[in-house]
Amino acid sequence: MNPFYEEVYALVEKIPYGKVVSYSQISWYLGKMNQARAVGRAMKLSPSDLPAHRVVRADGVLVGSSAEDRRAALMAEGILFKSNGRVDMKACSWQIPAADLEQH
Repeated sequence: MNPFYEEVYALVEKIPYGKVVSYSQISWYLGKMNQARAVGRAMKLSPSDLPAHRVVRADGVLVGSSAEDRRAALMAEGILFKSNGRVDMKACSWQIPAADLEQH
């Protein structure tokens, strides 16, 4: 497997229930600045048991063919959505603990 994808998946596994992270946040946390699209490719190919629905665009938009399923899963976790249909990133973003950041 692609080593970058493995790093992405390891981080996504840690996203807590009821929280979200953006593609760009993941790329920055992994020290791969401006690699949000690479994170997106990794998520498109992610294992089915990964909480991939917790990864969203930085502006809170859900993308992909399963956007409605992802929205339902996020709503079930209590994720807040704005009136425009976007995830409320201020209210629901996960701040990765410093201990996790130091590993990269």
